[in-house]
Amino acid sequence: MHFVRAKGILSSHNGMNLYRGCSHGCIYCDSRSRCYHMEHAFEDIEVKENAIELLEYALKHKRHKCMIGTGSMTDPYIPLEMELGYVRRALTLIDAYGFGFTVITKSDRILRDLDLLQKINEKTKCVVQMTLTTCDEALCRKIEPNVSTTGERFAALKKFRNAGIPTVVWLTPILPFINDTQENLSGILEMCAEAGVCGVIHFGTGMTLREGNREYFYKQLDRLFPGLKEKYIRTYGNRYEIESPDGGRLTKLFHQKCAESGMVHDNEEIFRYLQTFEEKGAGRQMSLWDM
Repeated sequence: MHFVRAKGILSSHNGMNLYRGCSHGCIYCDSRSRCYHMEHAFEDIEVKENAIELLEYALKHKRHKCMIGTGSMTDPYIPLEMELGYVRRALTLIDAYGFGFTVITKSDRILRDLDLLQKINEKTKCVVQMTLTTCDEALCRKIEPNVSTTGERFAALKKFRNAGIPTVVWLTPILPFINDTQENLSGILEMCAEAGVCGVIHFGTGMTLREGNREYFYKQLDRLFPGLKEKYIRTYGNRYEIESPDGGRLTKLFHQKCAESGMVHDNEEIFRYLQTFEEKGAGRQMSLWDM
């Protein structure tokens, strides 16, 4: 790891990244793409040493309360977080100043902060977003080697359900010829339904490949799935967006399963919910998102 001093911490949409880079080792990670201009090795985590100071200043000077988000570029619950505690310090400030919070992660380390997430959710709104890609534990260990397995994430989702904290699952990416099966999608969505997930974000049955992450992905295919890189090249060439050959049937299955289980499966509706700040009180109307 290395430390830098940042000029700001919140984006125009009130997202923050306390760290840059990741040690989860997911073979498909788009954040490795060169377009993000990460000027250091991806596993050499950049720590914004003044992030908490910047966050407190920003929260103090906000004219209106809003949702604060994290995890869109770097999973905040990397192992280093358990040593440094930047996320927990940020959550303490978000709770103290009365803001809402949402996070995207693949790690059950988030359970360390369940107490603060509950405090935020009691006053405003806290939404935990968890990425699931495969219901096969062995495949999970291959494509997401250094992070909580699907089973561990599933257990975490159930704990959040029991704590009354709404959850959203990102069912992405779908890697052609790897996890693009009806059995896999059905298995993940059955887990989501059992865990009481409110909504499932899904960007179609495929993935993106850009300069930077394409090279890393192909290197991992050579190591883990010999011969598959050549099949990708034959099938997709240098396309940026690639889709599973079974995409139409899988997409239909996705919407059918979500509808049957009462899970929201409209991305725009989910994103509106994630971005909308709410203060809880007697005058607030219940919705399908309420636990």
